[in-house]
Amino acid sequence: MKRAKRRYLLLQDSEASPTGRELLDAVWAAVTKLYGEVGASQTGLSLIDYDEERKTAVLRVWLAAMQQVRASIASITRLVGKDAAVHVLAVSGTLKSLREKT
Repeated sequence: MKRAKRRYLLLQDSEASPTGRELLDAVWAAVTKLYGEVGASQTGLSLIDYDEERKTAVLRVWLAAMQQVRASIASITRLVGKDAAVHVLAVSGTLKSLREKT
């Protein structure tokens, strides 16, 4: 059996100040809205790290679903009741190289 490849996305929120859980819930809601529950279950989405001071988060996704997750992130317009935009700053195959990019 082949091992699923993963990618790590570095995200930054521009306006709102959500917690890590609120940001992850917003991404899950956006993926579910665009691709349904089956599509969302095939992303392997999980929150690895969240920095409240810099408003950055690291998400892990499966490589096969990375484009769907990026499209879903682009569709997020509100977080915790405020207008917001979430941007993908970097994509990497390892956490070490992702942290070197920041």
